[in-house]
Parts: sequence; C-alpha cells; structure tokens
Amino acid sequence: MRSATIVAAALIVLGTSSLAVAKGLPAGGMTIADVVTWLQASGYKALVATHKDGTQNVDSESDGNDFRTYLYDCKNKRCGSLQFSTGIDTKGALTPQKMNEWNAQARWVRAYTDKVNDPWLEFDVDLAPGGSYEMLDDQFGIWRSELTKFHQFINR
Repeated sequence: MRSATIVAAALIVLGTSSLAVAKGLPAGGMTIADVVTWLQASGYKALVATHKDGTQNVDSESDGNDFRTYLYDCKNKRCGSLQFSTGIDTKGALTPQKMNEWNAQARWVRAYTDKVNDPWLEFDVDLAPGGSYEMLDDQFGIWRSELTKFHQFINR
C-alpha cells in the first residue's frame, strides 16, 4: 500500500509541474521582419538592405565583426533556411591554401576565397520544419564564436 501512495504522489507532482517548452519558429520559417525582430531582441543591430534586384538581407555585427543574414527556401515571404555570411577585404592577402587550412579544422562553418583572394565565411541554418528560437539562438552562438575565431585566424 505504501508503494501505491508513493506512485500516486509522484504522479500528482508530475501532473502539476510545468515543463519547459521550446518556443517554436513560425510554420514555414521566418520572414525578413522576423529576423530583424529576433536579432534586435537579442541585442544586435539589424538593418535591412535592399539590392537593385529586389532581394533583401539583414546587415548586423557581433564583437565588431560585420556579417549579413540571407534567407533561402522562401515561399510567401516565409523562408525555411538562412545563411550567416561575411566577406573580409584583405586586399587579396589570403590564398585558397590558407582557407583550406581553416576548413580542415573547422566543423561548423566553411570558408573560401573570392576571385581577388579575399576570404568569405558562411554558415547555414535550417529553420523549418520544426525549428525553435532556442535552436536558432544556439546556432547563432556558434556563428558568433566561429566568426571571432575566423578573424583571429586570418590576422595571425
């Protein structure tokens, strides 16, 4: 009888406790306005840049390092993925071999040089189906950390 009382008490405790639930991203992903709101709520600047062809991205910065956020896989203004990206003007100082050195040790982000040997760093994030703001915050933390490491890497 005592074990039945313990089980009943445990069930009452479990039934009345509140479980933490992740805040889901909107169905279908995010809009450009959602990205701006999310970045600003996290304490980052977020400026929408509109290009001549009508495409948009969000300009921001972390720890003094500029980056852009591009949206992909869009349907009806909701986008199922995004990409954090930055290009750094080094006056052509970096070679593809140097970027290969980075890529050989980097797990999360990829780097390459453009046609004038300036480095680019990119990180893709899936938003749908089933993404959450907690997941997005975690991925953004990885991006910010890797962005800082990348600047240290190219400046040594």
